[in-house]
Amino acid sequence: MKLYGVIPPMVTPFTKTGEVDFENLEALVDYLSTHVDGLFVCGSYGSGPLMSPEERMLVAETCMAAAKGRLPIIVHSGAASTQDAVRLSAHAAQIGAAAASAVAPYYFHHSAAAVFEYYQKILASLPKDFPFYVYHNPRFSGYDIEFNTIEALRAIGIAGIKDATFDIAKFTLYMRELAPKGMDVVLGTESMWLSARALGAEAYIPGLASAFPELCVKMHRQGMANDFEGCRETQFLVNKVRDIMYLAGSTQQAVYTMLKLRGIVQAYPRSPFVPSDPSQEEKIRKALAALGVL
Repeated sequence: MKLYGVIPPMVTPFTKTGEVDFENLEALVDYLSTHVDGLFVCGSYGSGPLMSPEERMLVAETCMAAAKGRLPIIVHSGAASTQDAVRLSAHAAQIGAAAASAVAPYYFHHSAAAVFEYYQKILASLPKDFPFYVYHNPRFSGYDIEFNTIEALRAIGIAGIKDATFDIAKFTLYMRELAPKGMDVVLGTESMWLSARALGAEAYIPGLASAFPELCVKMHRQGMANDFEGCRETQFLVNKVRDIMYLAGSTQQAVYTMLKLRGIVQAYPRSPFVPSDPSQEEKIRKALAALGVL
């Protein structure tokens, strides 16, 4: 399997009281299904680590039903415990997801051998033909997966890696050493698509795309057409919009605000994330308007 295009790590809408907002979840899937090439659900932007395994499975099932086969759904199945990660990964395969992807076990710091075993057990629970991606996000997992571990996992059957290290040198290493061996290397941020495309990337998973899918798709298509001048111009604009996200305190919180300002869906993040206050929301609105994207 090889992923292609723009695959938003979709936010999960919640109600004001913190329950999963299934009505807005279905609406957001329906909206994005007409704009992008795939969906990555229950990840960092999707607040997967803030939900119970049962909630995550129900969210994944809801996304699958709402997508109606229009685009592939990749389910994030990473967890602090191997048992939960195995259960969530197996569930993704059972419901017909296109792939599963798991971040390294978080909270505790584990040895390279323990992390390898975590992924090995996930792979052992899956059908041989079901694609599984390592999700490398050391900023949130607290663990920087060693290259030798990734290489060893490639040898036992992982399909690819979602690289959210924000490290172009590491992405270059993966493209140089792993892609020629058949491993799918997918960028996990919108912030450096131009550079990734120049290295041969064909897919990326941009957090901004839940709220601004058309901007991320434009940048992807320019890169794929080798329109590097146009892609560079769009990359600069995307990164300016990304800078605005920090006015909310976190990029995750900002996406909910941007979805509201654009009239796509109005939903809430789950605690301990808090909604943007009126002052933050107005600053974001003015900044987006000044860039001409609102």
